[in-house]
Amino acid sequence: MVRLTVAARGDVGMLAAMPPSPSNRPPGAQPPLREHGDACPGALRLHAAADGALARVRVPAGELTERQAMALADAAERFGDGGLSLTSRGNVELRGLGDDCGGALAALLADAGLLPSVRHERVRNLIASPLAGIDGRAPADVRRWARELDELLCGQEWTARLSGRFLFVLDDGRGDVAGLGGDVTLVAEAAVDAADGEVAEVAEQGAPALLFLGGPDNSNNPGGPDSPNDGVGPALRIPAAHAPRAALAAARVFLDAVDASGSGAWRFRDLPGGAAPTVRAVGERLRADGIPAVYLPPGDVPARPERGAPAPAPGLVEGPDGHRALSVPAPLGRLTGAQWRLLARTATEGDGTLRLTPWRGVLVPGLSAPVAAARLRECADAGLVTDPDSPWHRLGACTGRPGCAKSLTDVRADASAVAAALGRATALPVQWSGCARRCGHPHGTWIDVLATDGGYDVTVVRPGAPPEPLAAGATVRQVADAVASGMPPAAPGTTP
Repeated sequence: MVRLTVAARGDVGMLAAMPPSPSNRPPGAQPPLREHGDACPGALRLHAAADGALARVRVPAGELTERQAMALADAAERFGDGGLSLTSRGNVELRGLGDDCGGALAALLADAGLLPSVRHERVRNLIASPLAGIDGRAPADVRRWARELDELLCGQEWTARLSGRFLFVLDDGRGDVAGLGGDVTLVAEAAVDAADGEVAEVAEQGAPALLFLGGPDNSNNPGGPDSPNDGVGPALRIPAAHAPRAALAAARVFLDAVDASGSGAWRFRDLPGGAAPTVRAVGERLRADGIPAVYLPPGDVPARPERGAPAPAPGLVEGPDGHRALSVPAPLGRLTGAQWRLLARTATEGDGTLRLTPWRGVLVPGLSAPVAAARLRECADAGLVTDPDSPWHRLGACTGRPGCAKSLTDVRADASAVAAALGRATALPVQWSGCARRCGHPHGTWIDVLATDGGYDVTVVRPGAPPEPLAAGATVRQVADAVASGMPPAAPGTTP
């Protein structure tokens, strides 16, 4: 377990009104790329939204115990608007909070084990393959990696300097999360054939893993010896047993680069080109720390993680041991307190945990087949997404009005109207955004529905390709037509 470092509830309460973190810029440096410290919200640093204060509770690898889930429901109902929002990093947001609830909220979260460290609560940004260990497809235990990395993050003073946006991604080899834009991405590999001394040094310590910087394409390093040439950037092959330590060391190299450049960067991609550390430089740091690391140029990287691999489909996930998991996306990423509590109670009939996915869904593993089937029906009756052909599947939206003052319109209402008009799931993820910030947009290939002063602009976004416009200045009805134009024909007997 991670050590709880909350000293006193009074101290925790004061943090709700803390200013943004100080900049990473050293004294005397040139004006940085980021003039101010990162103001990303957390559980202790609340964000003032149009509908009240907002708290973002980090849930590393999306894993919650039933007790923690119930505590979040209590927090939403006692201090907020009663609902819970899931983010594209598998975290939880509480909205509509009162300005004076910071201390009581922090105490509730701490009692539930959701605040293992006051200083580090915003830097615990870890995404891991949600289905790892559930469906038996991949042997790597990235859930263990996540737990170890979280302990390392919370156990070092210097890691508190990472921004609330810096992201670690842990992929079990299936490619489901490797394309989600991590600053440090680890991808598990099958056993390798030790062909030379360097590889043997890695292989003899067990199954290997690949480490990427800035995402699988290493897009933070344009040009130079480490530049990508075939869509997958250079990587380091390391022993999987050292994966958490290696990820932490890569983060330390990043902070060293921030200090050296005076850029105030929050993420790898923010670093100026000449300041961004190369994969080779990270490899040298790992070897200095006693971690075997073999540099792989782009052409030699064996893994080709698919960007934006499909999210777990709604319904039941079969496991190799006869157990089932519920896969339940939340409509537009939002759950009522009653829906959330239903899933939390269901967890007590499984292995006692829930897993939040970066596609704004919930997995409940370890259920017997009869229990899983019965609870799936209850979830459907409660208004949750349980059918892969549901129009709410692959549909997302930012907060929009009235919750966000920057939004131009109520995108959630418009998205709901289009979902009702289409009546079935779209072929591609569709994300509605109330302004050009496009908060929480998907990765991979998706349909961008962007509110403008003159209507909605609808565009297909593909990695490495120019945008494909479908409509400009469109009405809600025209958005539905544009989205439908890219959908496969309706199945016989269904209503389009």
